[in-house]
Amino acid sequence: MGFEGSANKVAVGVVRSDGAILSNPRKTYITPPGTGFLPRETAEHHREVILDLVQAALDEAGVAPKDLDVLCYTKGPGMGAPLVSVAVVVRMLSQIWGKPIVGVNHCVGHIEMGRVVCGAVDPVVLYVSGGNTQVIAYNEKARRIERRYRIFGETIDIAVGNCLDKFAREIGLSNDPSPGYNIEQEAKKGTKFIDLPYAVKGMDVSLSGVLTERMRRGECTAADLCFSLQETIFAMLVEITERTMAHCNTQDVLIVGGVGCNVRLQEMMGEMVKQRGGALYATDDRYCVDNGAMIAYAGLLAFMEGDVTAMKDTTCTQRYRTDDVLVTWRKDKE
Repeated sequence: MGFEGSANKVAVGVVRSDGAILSNPRKTYITPPGTGFLPRETAEHHREVILDLVQAALDEAGVAPKDLDVLCYTKGPGMGAPLVSVAVVVRMLSQIWGKPIVGVNHCVGHIEMGRVVCGAVDPVVLYVSGGNTQVIAYNEKARRIERRYRIFGETIDIAVGNCLDKFAREIGLSNDPSPGYNIEQEAKKGTKFIDLPYAVKGMDVSLSGVLTERMRRGECTAADLCFSLQETIFAMLVEITERTMAHCNTQDVLIVGGVGCNVRLQEMMGEMVKQRGGALYATDDRYCVDNGAMIAYAGLLAFMEGDVTAMKDTTCTQRYRTDDVLVTWRKDKE
């Protein structure tokens, strides 16, 4: 059973070792238009609904607590108060049910969920979400020596999801179901492309300048700004992903994270990957958006390799890098 609560979504999922997802309910803390979600209020929301989610996950999966092997929770990265609120519940259930705990890196959870759902073996991964923008690969050196996912490129300031969320607040778009989704729908109405800063710096991207510039364009329609914003940012992401593919000699790409649901991003990335003779792997909001099953599956992979988190170490950290995780379960291409 996996528990996710690193941002405004709280979720509980149950999976089997073969990757079958038995249940995956979640709830989202939605704030009024023009506002964001604050740590304390988000944590309160998670505490209010998480036990109902646990029961819903058990019922949907058709299992009882005695059938579970391990409880997995998001250790980080994420917002401190929401992370801790979920970790406390996991520690409580672990002692009541007598189950071991595995702390999971949120980013690695996204990657392993994408790999098992899509069947991607060894792709370059574009991880795009509210708090993270990274291009990742399990490269040759990592396989033989490090056994870690390596970050080849990332944002040097704000993440793409954060960028989209801030802009949505500025123009008054709803947070239901998410700011990024509503920007995507508004962008479909745009007809005029507006030049915005294109800031690729080596393998990294900078998005804060794009955000500042687009907020100055008062004479433009919201639809044109949304359209231009997506085209500019997604082109930057495609560029650094392709450069990573060339470096790793890999033709396939997997997009994960909440922003990975964006159909336009998938279209642009798919065209590039097609030209290189590869395959694009992506999913819809069931698995791209934060969910409990991804934490359950990543934790189960580690658990089957003998990894268990001692109770005294079931803490949370807001800064938990993808390349901090020892990937003991990757056996391919050794």
